[in-house]
Amino acid sequence: MQNLPQNNPKILIVDDSPDNIYTLEQILEDFNYEIHKALNGNEALQKISEIDPDLILLDVVMPGMNGFQVASIVKENESTRLIPIIMLTALEGKEDRLKGYQVGVDDFISKPFNIFELRARVRNLLKLRTYVNELEHAEQIIFSLARTVEAKDKYTEGHSERLSKMSSLLGSRLNFPKEDIVILRRGGILHDIGKIAIQDSILQKEGPLTDEEFDIIKTHPEIGERICAPLKSLKPILPTIMHHHEKFDGSGYPAGLKGEDIPIHARIMGIVDCFDALTTTRSYRPAMTLEKALSIMDSETSKGKWDPIIFDKFIELVHKKELALLD
Repeated sequence: MQNLPQNNPKILIVDDSPDNIYTLEQILEDFNYEIHKALNGNEALQKISEIDPDLILLDVVMPGMNGFQVASIVKENESTRLIPIIMLTALEGKEDRLKGYQVGVDDFISKPFNIFELRARVRNLLKLRTYVNELEHAEQIIFSLARTVEAKDKYTEGHSERLSKMSSLLGSRLNFPKEDIVILRRGGILHDIGKIAIQDSILQKEGPLTDEEFDIIKTHPEIGERICAPLKSLKPILPTIMHHHEKFDGSGYPAGLKGEDIPIHARIMGIVDCFDALTTTRSYRPAMTLEKALSIMDSETSKGKWDPIIFDKFIELVHKKELALLD
């Protein structure tokens, strides 16, 4: 069937009544759907982890865990939150529907079922699932591409993963909301993706770069932004990719932004990027001690290179040895 997930779309029907499940199977039997069944909430969650369904048809009133509770668990889990849910209900109250939408339910179908309406809504949400799967696949390619950057240089192995963890931890300590933590986590992985276009002879050069070579290196933030820009889902991360080499005093690149004109996520990324670069071995120098790296960064902060508030919070993490726990 065109515009549906590859192979037969998997639909999980969750209802404590076998008769209701049978009715739904009959309504959907003319389509190439792979039907799975669960009679309660716990069984549903187990099935979801086993089969990764493309759509869930979920009853509201069930013994033990009700439909709202199941939907809440599914939508709060990062690995399952994009699975569309149609809630099946005989409840007509607006408050019940509002509760469903608040926990992330995508649509409602009232009992008794209108056959044509049910089929249409199932098909529409399966189309949406297809688009989401395609987007996830495209994102996976981008993230895989980012990791190939590190494969080009043995000295930067694990750099992006460390930045992802350090920046998201720092964001948490700055009381950032969940959405910002996601930007930091994903930005850490993608911040250097533009280096895929930089010659190995420059990335792996032992000793200092020439002015011309450094000018080439400085193109990687803009290249990285262009690589990621076509995906709308990565739009929140683009400023981090573009501006993670800006300095608080305006001496950075590519735009020479200054102070709070630098996006907050990029200011965080710049600090953890510098710290990781100083404390790991590179082709042009050995790793510095923790004390020496922090001394350099503290001096640079006093001269206006780094956001002092963010750097102070970063120092707290180091002194509490929280960063060491990430290894």
